[in-house]
Amino acid sequence: MSVQAFLYVVAVILIVLAALPIPSRGVSLALLGAACALLAYAWPVITG
Repeated sequence: MSVQAFLYVVAVILIVLAALPIPSRGVSLALLGAACALLAYAWPVITG
């Protein structure tokens, strides 16, 4: 599994967890998932 695919999987898991009624203190799981998805999307440009 490539790094990009791993980041996409982590992003999906975080966004699904953010949709559940689980209290998370200090950090928004939805924002963390969105940041991870953006990182996965930009991974080919970052690694060049």
